[in-house]
Amino acid sequence: MKQSNIISLLSVIAKRCGVAFLVLISTSALAQTRGTVTESKDPRIDTLLAKRVELSKLPNTGQAVAPASSNGYRVQIFMGINRNDAYNAQAKFNELYPDIKTYIIYNEPDFKVKVGDFKNRLEATRLMEQLRSQFTSLFVLSEKINLQ
Repeated sequence: MKQSNIISLLSVIAKRCGVAFLVLISTSALAQTRGTVTESKDPRIDTLLAKRVELSKLPNTGQAVAPASSNGYRVQIFMGINRNDAYNAQAKFNELYPDIKTYIIYNEPDFKVKVGDFKNRLEATRLMEQLRSQFTSLFVLSEKINLQ
């Protein structure tokens, strides 16, 4: 008899747990009612968007525009961890070749000084050969260049 009492007790507990589970599921379903979403934004955002559209429709007004770029070559004339040495190398190059653009790039921990915007490797190699006596470590690198 004891075993049948235990089984009936477990049956009652299972039924109550099942009922509690169904009540829990139904209340969570009721909690997911449809609501409304309100959008709040600064009105200046719309003004800025309208201004951008307006400016994009205007012809070129002589404002600064990002230079066009293409694949090409540059000569690296310096690489080191000292910023002042990088600026000195850039100044030295600018004295020798004031018409050629120079670029200082920092990739931790190194500063790199790159010069020129050459469309082909031959032009970059010619400059590199001219610079051999002034700079010690020279490399021709393929990268994005600015078109004039």
